[in-house]
Amino acid sequence: MKTNLGGLDRGLRIAAGGVLIALAATGTVGWWGWLGVVPLATGLLGWCLPYQLLGINTCPMHRKS
Repeated sequence: MKTNLGGLDRGLRIAAGGVLIALAATGTVGWWGWLGVVPLATGLLGWCLPYQLLGINTCPMHRKS
């Protein structure tokens, strides 16, 4: 798996995932808040399957010229 997420993309995913999980854990939102695990995991891994399937790459180190 090559990294296909850039720094800003990763940071936003980690933040959004963390917020959703925190809201779900405190009961502010319903069960769907636990779906924040997905953006959190993709942000931490730096790899996103839909991006790979669509040929999207926001990582400046692995872009094709």
